[in-house]
Amino acid sequence: MKKKLTNFLNFIKFEHTVFALPFALSGALLASENGFPKLSTIFWIILAMAGGRSFAMSINRIIDKDIDLKNPRTKIRELPQGIITNPQAILFSIIALVLFIYAALQLPRICLYLLPIAAIWFYIYPYTKRFTALSHIWLGVALGASVLAGWIAVTGEINSVIPFVLGLAVAFWVAGFDVIYACQDYSFDKENKLHSIPSKLGIKNALTISRIFHVLTIFFLILLGYISQLTFIYWVSVVFVFLMLLYEQSLVKENDLSKVNLAFFTVNGWVSIGFFIFIVLEKAISW
Repeated sequence: MKKKLTNFLNFIKFEHTVFALPFALSGALLASENGFPKLSTIFWIILAMAGGRSFAMSINRIIDKDIDLKNPRTKIRELPQGIITNPQAILFSIIALVLFIYAALQLPRICLYLLPIAAIWFYIYPYTKRFTALSHIWLGVALGASVLAGWIAVTGEINSVIPFVLGLAVAFWVAGFDVIYACQDYSFDKENKLHSIPSKLGIKNALTISRIFHVLTIFFLILLGYISQLTFIYWVSVVFVFLMLLYEQSLVKENDLSKVNLAFFTVNGWVSIGFFIFIVLEKAISW
Protein backbone atom coordinates (compact mmCIF):
# COMPACT_ATOMS: atom_id res chain seq x y z
CA MET A 1 0.00 0.00 0.00
CA LYS A 2 2.82 2.39 0.90
CA LYS A 3 4.61 1.64 -2.38
CA LYS A 4 1.38 2.10 -4.35
CA LEU A 5 0.79 5.47 -2.69
CA THR A 6 4.37 6.48 -3.50
CA ASN A 7 3.83 5.47 -7.13
CA PHE A 8 0.72 7.65 -7.42
CA LEU A 9 2.45 10.60 -5.73
CA ASN A 10 5.32 10.25 -8.20
CA PHE A 11 2.81 9.83 -11.04
CA ILE A 12 1.42 13.32 -10.43
CA LYS A 13 4.72 14.81 -9.20
CA PHE A 14 3.02 15.74 -5.93
CA GLU A 15 6.06 17.72 -4.79
CA HIS A 16 5.47 20.18 -7.64
CA THR A 17 2.33 21.35 -5.81
CA VAL A 18 4.77 23.79 -4.21
CA PHE A 19 4.66 25.84 -7.43
CA ALA A 20 0.95 26.70 -7.34
CA LEU A 21 -0.39 26.26 -3.80
CA PRO A 22 1.61 29.09 -2.13
CA PHE A 23 0.33 31.55 -4.74
CA ALA A 24 -3.27 30.40 -4.30
CA LEU A 25 -2.88 31.00 -0.58
CA SER A 26 -1.19 34.35 -1.28
CA GLY A 27 -4.24 35.34 -3.33
CA ALA A 28 -6.46 34.35 -0.40
CA LEU A 29 -4.38 36.38 2.06
CA LEU A 30 -4.38 39.48 -0.13
CA ALA A 31 -8.16 39.19 -0.55
CA SER A 32 -8.83 39.06 3.18
CA GLU A 33 -9.47 42.62 4.40
CA ASN A 34 -9.99 41.78 8.06
CA GLY A 35 -6.95 39.81 9.12
CA PHE A 36 -6.43 36.27 7.89
CA PRO A 37 -9.01 34.11 6.09
CA LYS A 38 -10.95 31.53 8.09
CA LEU A 39 -9.10 28.27 8.64
CA SER A 40 -12.00 26.40 7.06
CA THR A 41 -11.61 28.49 3.89
CA ILE A 42 -7.87 27.79 3.81
CA PHE A 43 -8.57 24.07 4.25
CA TRP A 44 -10.99 23.94 1.32
CA ILE A 45 -8.64 25.97 -0.86
CA ILE A 46 -5.85 23.47 -0.17
CA LEU A 47 -8.17 20.54 -0.87
CA ALA A 48 -9.43 22.12 -4.09
CA MET A 49 -5.87 22.82 -5.23
CA ALA A 50 -4.84 19.23 -4.44
CA GLY A 51 -7.79 17.82 -6.37
CA GLY A 52 -7.47 20.22 -9.29
CA ARG A 53 -3.75 19.76 -9.70
CA SER A 54 -3.95 15.97 -9.33
CA PHE A 55 -6.63 15.90 -12.03
CA ALA A 56 -4.54 18.11 -14.31
CA MET A 57 -1.36 16.08 -13.89
CA SER A 58 -3.05 12.68 -14.28
CA ILE A 59 -4.84 13.81 -17.45
CA ASN A 60 -1.54 15.16 -18.74
CA ARG A 61 0.19 11.83 -18.14
CA ILE A 62 -2.64 9.82 -19.72
CA ILE A 63 -2.79 11.94 -22.87
CA ASP A 64 1.02 12.04 -23.22
CA LYS A 65 1.59 8.33 -22.52
CA ASP A 66 2.73 7.45 -26.05
CA ILE A 67 4.97 10.51 -26.31
CA ASP A 68 6.49 9.80 -22.89
CA LEU A 69 7.20 6.22 -23.94
CA LYS A 70 9.30 7.41 -26.91
CA ASN A 71 11.19 10.12 -25.01
CA PRO A 72 14.35 8.78 -23.28
CA ARG A 73 13.89 11.35 -20.50
CA THR A 74 10.28 10.38 -19.70
CA LYS A 75 9.97 6.71 -20.63
CA ILE A 76 10.74 5.73 -17.03
CA ARG A 77 7.56 7.40 -15.77
CA GLU A 78 4.97 5.23 -14.04
CA LEU A 79 2.45 5.00 -16.89
CA PRO A 80 4.86 4.15 -19.75
CA GLN A 81 6.57 1.58 -17.51
CA GLY A 82 3.27 -0.04 -16.54
CA ILE A 83 3.85 0.63 -12.84
CA ILE A 84 0.44 2.31 -12.99
CA THR A 85 -2.02 0.97 -15.56
CA ASN A 86 -4.15 3.15 -17.83
CA PRO A 87 -7.44 2.18 -16.06
CA GLN A 88 -5.85 2.99 -12.70
CA ALA A 89 -4.70 6.38 -14.01
CA ILE A 90 -8.17 7.15 -15.36
CA LEU A 91 -9.80 6.13 -12.07
CA PHE A 92 -7.31 8.30 -10.19
CA SER A 93 -8.14 11.31 -12.42
CA ILE A 94 -11.88 10.79 -11.80
CA ILE A 95 -11.35 10.64 -8.03
CA ALA A 96 -9.22 13.80 -8.20
CA LEU A 97 -11.94 15.59 -10.20
CA VAL A 98 -14.59 14.55 -7.67
CA LEU A 99 -12.39 15.90 -4.86
CA PHE A 100 -11.95 19.13 -6.83
CA ILE A 101 -15.72 19.49 -7.27
CA TYR A 102 -16.49 18.60 -3.63
CA ALA A 103 -14.03 21.19 -2.31
CA ALA A 104 -15.45 23.82 -4.68
CA LEU A 105 -18.94 23.11 -3.30
CA GLN A 106 -17.72 24.19 0.16
CA LEU A 107 -16.57 27.57 -1.17
CA PRO A 108 -18.59 30.48 -2.64
CA ARG A 109 -20.88 29.32 -5.47
CA ILE A 110 -18.88 31.20 -8.12
CA CYS A 111 -16.04 28.70 -7.53
CA LEU A 112 -18.30 25.89 -8.75
CA TYR A 113 -19.43 27.94 -11.75
CA LEU A 114 -15.84 28.61 -12.80
CA LEU A 115 -14.62 25.06 -12.17
CA PRO A 116 -15.55 23.74 -15.66
CA ILE A 117 -13.35 26.42 -17.24
CA ALA A 118 -10.40 25.27 -15.13
CA ALA A 119 -11.06 21.57 -15.86
CA ILE A 120 -11.31 22.17 -19.62
CA TRP A 121 -8.15 24.31 -19.54
CA PHE A 122 -6.30 21.48 -17.77
CA TYR A 123 -7.60 18.93 -20.29
CA ILE A 124 -6.54 20.97 -23.33
CA TYR A 125 -3.04 21.78 -22.07
CA PRO A 126 -1.38 18.42 -22.98
CA TYR A 127 -2.56 18.85 -26.57
CA THR A 128 -1.13 22.37 -26.98
CA LYS A 129 2.41 21.12 -27.60
CA ARG A 130 1.01 19.36 -30.67
CA PHE A 131 0.04 22.60 -32.40
CA THR A 132 1.59 25.68 -30.75
CA ALA A 133 4.86 26.82 -29.22
CA LEU A 134 2.81 28.89 -26.79
CA SER A 135 2.08 25.84 -24.64
CA HIS A 136 4.36 27.41 -21.99
CA ILE A 137 2.00 30.38 -21.75
CA TRP A 138 -0.99 28.03 -21.51
CA LEU A 139 0.62 26.33 -18.53
CA GLY A 140 1.53 29.70 -17.01
CA VAL A 141 -2.07 30.88 -17.21
CA ALA A 142 -3.23 27.64 -15.54
CA LEU A 143 -0.98 28.27 -12.53
CA GLY A 144 -1.52 32.02 -12.56
CA ALA A 145 -5.25 31.39 -12.25
CA SER A 146 -4.55 29.83 -8.84
CA VAL A 147 -4.17 33.37 -7.50
CA LEU A 148 -7.63 34.26 -8.79
CA ALA A 149 -8.98 31.03 -7.32
CA GLY A 150 -7.61 31.89 -3.88
CA TRP A 151 -8.98 35.43 -4.11
CA ILE A 152 -12.47 34.30 -5.20
CA ALA A 153 -12.58 31.61 -2.51
CA VAL A 154 -12.36 34.39 0.10
CA THR A 155 -14.37 37.19 -1.50
CA GLY A 156 -16.90 35.25 -3.59
CA GLU A 157 -16.37 37.66 -6.46
CA ILE A 158 -13.83 39.14 -8.85
CA ASN A 159 -13.80 42.67 -7.45
CA SER A 160 -10.24 43.89 -7.90
CA VAL A 161 -7.39 44.11 -10.37
CA ILE A 162 -4.96 42.86 -7.70
CA PRO A 163 -5.36 39.08 -8.31
CA PHE A 164 -5.02 39.63 -12.05
CA VAL A 165 -1.73 41.47 -11.60
CA LEU A 166 -0.29 38.81 -9.30
CA GLY A 167 -1.73 36.14 -11.59
CA LEU A 168 0.17 37.64 -14.54
CA ALA A 169 3.37 37.66 -12.48
CA VAL A 170 2.87 33.95 -11.74
CA ALA A 171 1.95 33.17 -15.36
CA PHE A 172 5.17 34.66 -16.74
CA TRP A 173 7.22 33.10 -13.94
CA VAL A 174 5.87 29.64 -14.80
CA ALA A 175 6.19 30.18 -18.56
CA GLY A 176 9.79 31.30 -18.03
CA PHE A 177 10.87 28.24 -16.09
CA ASP A 178 8.85 25.91 -18.33
CA VAL A 179 10.81 27.20 -21.34
CA ILE A 180 14.04 26.33 -19.48
CA TYR A 181 12.70 22.86 -18.69
CA ALA A 182 11.68 22.30 -22.33
CA CYS A 183 15.26 22.92 -23.48
CA GLN A 184 16.03 19.37 -22.34
CA ASP A 185 13.72 18.00 -25.04
CA TYR A 186 14.95 20.24 -27.87
CA SER A 187 16.12 17.38 -30.14
CA PHE A 188 13.24 15.03 -29.28
CA ASP A 189 10.60 17.73 -29.90
CA LYS A 190 12.08 18.64 -33.29
CA GLU A 191 12.30 15.01 -34.38
CA ASN A 192 8.70 14.32 -33.32
CA LYS A 193 7.24 17.60 -34.58
CA LEU A 194 6.24 18.75 -31.10
CA HIS A 195 5.97 22.46 -30.52
CA SER A 196 7.90 24.41 -27.92
CA ILE A 197 9.81 27.67 -27.89
CA PRO A 198 13.19 25.84 -27.80
CA SER A 199 12.28 23.52 -30.70
CA LYS A 200 10.97 26.44 -32.75
CA LEU A 201 13.59 29.11 -32.02
CA GLY A 202 16.58 27.18 -30.69
CA ILE A 203 17.93 26.93 -27.15
CA LYS A 204 19.81 30.24 -27.18
CA ASN A 205 16.75 32.27 -28.25
CA ALA A 206 14.53 30.25 -25.92
CA LEU A 207 16.67 31.18 -22.92
CA THR A 208 16.45 34.84 -23.97
CA ILE A 209 12.66 34.59 -24.06
CA SER A 210 12.69 32.89 -20.66
CA ARG A 211 14.61 35.87 -19.28
CA ILE A 212 12.11 38.28 -20.83
CA PHE A 213 9.27 36.36 -19.19
CA HIS A 214 11.01 36.61 -15.81
CA VAL A 215 11.59 40.34 -16.28
CA LEU A 216 7.82 40.62 -16.83
CA THR A 217 7.31 38.67 -13.58
CA ILE A 218 9.27 41.29 -11.67
CA PHE A 219 7.44 44.09 -13.50
CA PHE A 220 4.04 42.76 -12.42
CA LEU A 221 5.24 42.20 -8.84
CA ILE A 222 6.37 45.84 -8.72
CA LEU A 223 3.03 46.92 -10.19
CA LEU A 224 1.22 44.89 -7.52
CA GLY A 225 3.15 46.59 -4.73
CA TYR A 226 2.38 50.00 -6.20
CA ILE A 227 -1.34 49.32 -6.68
CA SER A 228 -1.81 47.68 -3.29
CA GLN A 229 0.40 50.15 -1.39
CA LEU A 230 2.07 47.32 0.48
CA THR A 231 4.73 47.74 3.16
CA PHE A 232 8.49 47.38 3.14
CA ILE A 233 8.11 43.64 3.78
CA TYR A 234 6.51 43.14 0.39
CA TRP A 235 9.28 45.05 -1.38
CA VAL A 236 11.83 42.79 0.28
CA SER A 237 9.92 39.86 -1.26
CA VAL A 238 10.23 41.42 -4.71
CA VAL A 239 14.00 41.75 -4.25
CA PHE A 240 14.09 38.13 -3.04
CA VAL A 241 12.22 36.86 -6.11
CA PHE A 242 14.42 38.96 -8.39
CA LEU A 243 17.60 37.47 -6.90
CA MET A 244 16.22 33.92 -7.11
CA LEU A 245 15.25 34.35 -10.76
CA LEU A 246 18.63 35.90 -11.51
CA TYR A 247 20.29 32.88 -9.94
CA GLU A 248 17.99 30.51 -11.84
CA GLN A 249 18.87 32.10 -15.17
CA SER A 250 22.58 31.93 -14.35
CA LEU A 251 22.39 28.15 -13.89
CA VAL A 252 21.36 27.40 -17.47
CA LYS A 253 23.40 28.07 -20.59
CA GLU A 254 22.97 27.18 -24.24
CA ASN A 255 25.78 24.62 -24.11
CA ASP A 256 25.23 23.45 -20.53
CA LEU A 257 21.83 22.17 -19.38
CA SER A 258 23.24 20.03 -16.58
CA LYS A 259 21.67 22.22 -13.88
CA VAL A 260 18.16 22.40 -15.32
CA ASN A 261 16.66 20.36 -12.48
CA LEU A 262 18.27 22.62 -9.88
CA ALA A 263 16.93 25.67 -11.72
CA PHE A 264 13.50 24.11 -12.29
CA PHE A 265 12.59 22.60 -8.94
CA THR A 266 14.86 23.82 -6.16
CA VAL A 267 15.08 27.50 -7.08
CA ASN A 268 11.42 27.81 -8.09
CA GLY A 269 10.37 26.04 -4.91
CA TRP A 270 12.22 28.73 -2.96
CA VAL A 271 10.54 31.43 -5.06
CA SER A 272 7.00 30.24 -4.32
CA ILE A 273 7.50 29.36 -0.65
CA GLY A 274 9.63 32.45 0.02
CA PHE A 275 7.11 34.79 -1.59
CA PHE A 276 4.28 33.24 0.43
CA ILE A 277 6.20 33.64 3.70
CA PHE A 278 6.73 37.32 2.93
CA ILE A 279 3.01 37.75 2.18
CA VAL A 280 2.18 36.13 5.54
CA LEU A 281 4.57 38.54 7.28
CA GLU A 282 3.09 41.44 5.32
CA LYS A 283 -0.39 40.45 6.44
CA ALA A 284 0.64 39.94 10.05
CA ILE A 285 2.31 43.36 10.27
CA SER A 286 -0.49 45.28 8.56
CA TRP A 287 -3.27 43.47 10.47
